Amino acid sequence: MEIGIDSFAAIQKDKVDSTGIYAIEAMGHLLEKIEQADQVGLDVFGVGEHHRREFLDSAPTVILAAAAARTKNIRLTSAVTVLSAADPVRVFQNFATLDLVSKGRAEMVVGRGSFTESFPLFGLNIQDYDKLFAEKLDLLLTIRDNERVNWSGKFRAPLTGQAVYPRPVQNPIPIWLGVGGTPASFVRAGALGLPLMVAVIGGETHRFRPLIDMYREAGAKAGHSPDRLKVGLHSLGYVADTTKEALDDFYPGYARTFTEIGRERGWPPVTRPHFDAQASPRGALIVGNPEEVAEKIIRHSEALGGISRLTFQMDNAHLPQEKLLKSIELIGTRVAPIVRSK
Repeated sequence: MEIGIDSFAAIQKDKVDSTGIYAIEAMGHLLEKIEQADQVGLDVFGVGEHHRREFLDSAPTVILAAAAARTKNIRLTSAVTVLSAADPVRVFQNFATLDLVSKGRAEMVVGRGSFTESFPLFGLNIQDYDKLFAEKLDLLLTIRDNERVNWSGKFRAPLTGQAVYPRPVQNPIPIWLGVGGTPASFVRAGALGLPLMVAVIGGETHRFRPLIDMYREAGAKAGHSPDRLKVGLHSLGYVADTTKEALDDFYPGYARTFTEIGRERGWPPVTRPHFDAQASPRGALIVGNPEEVAEKIIRHSEALGGISRLTFQMDNAHLPQEKLLKSIELIGTRVAPIVRSK
């Protein structure tokens, strides 16, 4: 199993200033975390895409390219690219360029996104949310498979034999499909034979098993081999020397972040009992000491019929840089070896 980290380049709203000084520091911290992940032997680092004040990741391939110049082995991916609001030609060109810069370490996870700001920002109708994604995914896959492209759709001018350059080192460059809890998204990924990245941010992870079974069944029906139907989990998590330290470190920022998001989405405020339930053996949060976290990852994999990748997302807790670097070190040197040995 591959183990990695995802980041949304998050910054606290009260630390955003007009001069950008804190943003410069936060970006430097993100690149330092990617370097640390590479040095401790983690497999992958993902950067998200958002268009909100509290995130610095509106141009993830720029960040990943900077990271490529400072790392040697770690794979670099989006988490996720909001394909519904993007031009697939530019998406492919950006990641093909990243693949050249990184000498074959680029990937992309494409999805519809969990926020809606990108739609009005790029002049798109939110009512076309899924139709935009389906059409643009079709074009992206067509570009990946063909240097010269003949394609037509509803939302974009047709391509009539134009060539798309540059071409990546990897042929094909990996494209994962990022999903939440929509059954049709799981079926679509399976039918296309694309690896699946499941965002699990709450509830009990084992409850995703029926959806993942749908993905595998759709893939088998379409004639795709089981080896091609990879499943990854994007999970909120954090590791410290002791479980008490991990829980006490992670809770305050987690509660603040998800209470704020909850105000937008009608969720109740986060309480410590709710958090502790999420961090329990069956809950979605992967927070604890290295051995406990490794055991939970293995349990999640068994409950879902086997997973190929798990990525930790720690930004939401707004922890100090030294704690995040220490957590990445523990994941690389203590958690990952246990998981890989099973």
